[in-house]
Amino acid sequence: MRKAMWVAAAAGVVLLVAGCGSEGGADKGGSSSAGSTGSAATGGSGGGSEAGGDTLTADAVSKEIESAATAAGFTEDPSGDPVAPELKSCMVTWDADAEKAADPKKSYDGTVTALTKGGWAEGKGFAQAGSEIKTFTKSNWQLKASNHSTGPLKMVMFIATDTGPECEALFAADLKKNKKS
Repeated sequence: MRKAMWVAAAAGVVLLVAGCGSEGGADKGGSSSAGSTGSAATGGSGGGSEAGGDTLTADAVSKEIESAATAAGFTEDPSGDPVAPELKSCMVTWDADAEKAADPKKSYDGTVTALTKGGWAEGKGFAQAGSEIKTFTKSNWQLKASNHSTGPLKMVMFIATDTGPECEALFAADLKKNKKS
């Protein structure tokens, strides 16, 4: 339970940094230009967007993150908080078990390098007090790669969200629902 609160707080920091670096929250210009790089990753899995084209699915994004992270020496932390069922098509989380990695910083850097080689365009980053957060975009997705492995919690996580209007509406509805709770 305590770890879930820390993950939620860290995710809040990720979202805050995302808002600060997006010039008013409307930074979707990279989405259209990166669309041509997403076709190989969609892998023919269904559930595509009505807009058509080369939009990535949550499943494809999850596979890309998992492939990059495991190749860099991470294993997935099974105790990570799951994505709410109604948001599974719009959000992907992948928590690394940083304590099991031989060198979490090296594995984080290797994961980031593999993601950029796989077509994820690196945007603004943030580093402070041993924590590092990098932003990436690909097709209709934005990815936050967070490395907090030098702190007492040893957390490394990757959170990707679909920035399309359908998912933005689902996120807004979820936020409104949880605000009332």
